[in-house]
Amino acid sequence: MKTLCVSLLLAICSTGVSAQEITARLAGRVPPDVATLVRQLATSAAARGLPVDPLIQKAIEGSAKGVAVDRVATALRALVAQLDVAAAALRDAAPAQPDTDAIAAGAFALNAGLSSRNVTELAAASRPSNSVAATLRVASTLAAMGVPPGQTVELVTQTIEAGGSPTDVLALPMQVMAGVSQGSGRGVTPAQAAAGLARAAAARANAPGQSRPKPPHP
Repeated sequence: MKTLCVSLLLAICSTGVSAQEITARLAGRVPPDVATLVRQLATSAAARGLPVDPLIQKAIEGSAKGVAVDRVATALRALVAQLDVAAAALRDAAPAQPDTDAIAAGAFALNAGLSSRNVTELAAASRPSNSVAATLRVASTLAAMGVPPGQTVELVTQTIEAGGSPTDVLALPMQVMAGVSQGSGRGVTPAQAAAGLARAAAARANAPGQSRPKPPHP
């Protein structure tokens, strides 16, 4: 599980990939039909402000595993749909066009089992002190560990509301793992460990002297 968490947290979704770069990165690594589809999907996705690197990675990954071309094509189209949903969810959190790192992280979160509403909530909670993309990757990691979506959102948002720094947010998956390990004799689950951390964060947020966000003016 530790390896999974680290790999998820370190996932990089780069941006601004040109058609020539796509061709060069796919050359000799995917079947020609897959390469053609990636270029087509990437052109359309980029025109809508979506990242294209996840498509390249998905194509290479599927081909390396020997997945049939039709299945790789289906997975690529599903990924584009997730990117579109993630972008819409992020725009619900803020009117500005979301950056491609955040969109890629949002699609990653959807794939991990979070809903578009969860993505919107996490994005809204992140601003302005935390990176939306980093927050969503942390939430994805928690969901992949077995923390239910609602608890994942609660833990992350409570941590931020309690004044947690970006480093504190990034540490949450490891803290959940530590809680599971320490409670192994009692059968503590990731969900239970996350709930305990959320309660502690809520207590810190409500502690005397803790600065609280001011309510909006009516």
